[in-house]
Amino acid sequence: QVQLVESGGGSVQAGGSLRLSCAASGYTYSSYCMGWFRQAPGKEREGVAVISRSGSTGYADSVKGRFTISQDNAKNTLYLQMNSLKPEDTAMYYCAAGQPDVCTLRLTMPDYWGQGTQVTVSS
Repeated sequence: QVQLVESGGGSVQAGGSLRLSCAASGYTYSSYCMGWFRQAPGKEREGVAVISRSGSTGYADSVKGRFTISQDNAKNTLYLQMNSLKPEDTAMYYCAAGQPDVCTLRLTMPDYWGQGTQVTVSS
């Protein structure tokens, strides 16, 4: 059974940093596209960052230059380093896994979702 468990969320002031982690189990981690998505109150879920099997990355324009996605295949763990956080980054952040041939920020990518971790950025 596929499980994705996020951690590392919390409250931080604008300009601060957080590092999210996603522990994956129940499947061959390195064979999937992995990504981070977020959903703010009253807004649609959106793609934040993805990383392919080969390590290629993609980012939403709103986070380019501030967020970095990475993974440790030996630990089956996905990360999201978030720097220079802004109040508009406040959202529930979800880890996701999908088939490698559709590794995009679109909501159609994930086959599996984690339960989310809350990030709150105050001004």
